[in-house]
Amino acid sequence: MSQTASAAIDFEKAGGVVPVIAQDHASGRVLMAAFMNREAFEETVRTGRACYFSRSRKRLWRKGEESGNFQVVHEIRIDCDADTILLSVEQRGDGAACHEGYESCFFRVLRSDEWQTADARKVDPAKYGPGYGHHPKPQS
Repeated sequence: MSQTASAAIDFEKAGGVVPVIAQDHASGRVLMAAFMNREAFEETVRTGRACYFSRSRKRLWRKGEESGNFQVVHEIRIDCDADTILLSVEQRGDGAACHEGYESCFFRVLRSDEWQTADARKVDPAKYGPGYGHHPKPQS
C-alpha cells in the first residue's frame, strides 16, 4: 500500500528527497520542517510514526530515536505538485519537536528587526545526553 502511495510523490525532483512539514494535529501549529526520501515515507506509512531522512547524516532519522519525542501520524497530505508532504502529528514524549527543547522549531519571532525567543522551552536538551541533536559528541 505505501509503495503505491509513494509512487505518487515526486522524490526525484529534488534529488531523492522532498520537504515535509509536521503540524500539530490538535492545534494546527507548525512544529518542524524536515525531509523524506521514499524509504522514510514508506516507513512512516507502515508504522504510523514519523520517519525522516537526515541530509547531514545521510540516513533515516526516526523522530524520537534519541529523545523519545516521537510523532504519531494522524494524516498525510501532499501538495498539488506532489513534491511536498504535510504530516498532521501528535507530538509525544516531552512534547518537544525541536532538538533545542521547544514545542516547535519555529520558536523565534522577528520583532523590531531582531530575532527574539517567543516560546518557553519545554525541556533542556542536555537531558538526552551530549550527542543529542545536531551537536557532536565531545572527543575523549
